[in-house]
Amino acid sequence: MQYAFPVPESAESGQHVAVITDIHGNLHALEAALSRIEKLGIDDAYCGGDLVGYGPSPNEVCRLLEERAVPTIYGNYDHSIARDMEDCGCAYRDPHDQALGERSIAWTLEHTDPASKDFMRALPFDLRFELAGKRVRLVHGSPRKVNEYLFEDKPAHTFERIARGAECDVLVFGHTHKPWIHEYGGVLFVNCGSVGKPKDADPRGGFAVLEDAGGEVEARIERFEYDVDRVAREIGPSGLPAEYGEQLLAAA
Repeated sequence: MQYAFPVPESAESGQHVAVITDIHGNLHALEAALSRIEKLGIDDAYCGGDLVGYGPSPNEVCRLLEERAVPTIYGNYDHSIARDMEDCGCAYRDPHDQALGERSIAWTLEHTDPASKDFMRALPFDLRFELAGKRVRLVHGSPRKVNEYLFEDKPAHTFERIARGAECDVLVFGHTHKPWIHEYGGVLFVNCGSVGKPKDADPRGGFAVLEDAGGEVEARIERFEYDVDRVAREIGPSGLPAEYGEQLLAAA
């Protein structure tokens, strides 16, 4: 079921699609993103996964997406938490980050209720739709693996190889929390960034907007303000590592 956001009379002609991803238990950021999408007059919205982890509101995030009937795929975190697995498939930079990550997994497993786990367990690996006559495919990490990191600085031949097997004209994804857009091998790659846990030194949330521009797909990253301080203050009392709040403020 697809949730269509209302289009105001002032909206420009042409179809727009928003793709949100990597919410990570940040309800306030998700609410702000959905509000921004509505104000922009976006026709449809999709979610690229990682609903939970790191943030204090896993159940509320799942409920809101379910209530709004936003078409959603699972991220690596969702796949693990829904199945009560203690490994989220994340890559950590050092032992300190790994220790923090393990605390996040343990907390999220304990505080995600059965209804939310059922919701995430039923999510698909990918979604496909058409825009401007082009095939759009939404995955979390890559078409090859849910937890593959497609950073912008990877060699061009990596993306060209992925493009050959992607079975789409536009590949939309997240997972790295760092947005970028580039064309490789005739495929437009769109990394949406992150709604609830950006890592590009900009604490604002972000999502991708795809537009039918006269038979071609144009993409951009939309940034939005929300009360980051409020979420950071909620993290410590929740039992999650307080450092996660500091990371939100620094977007690191």
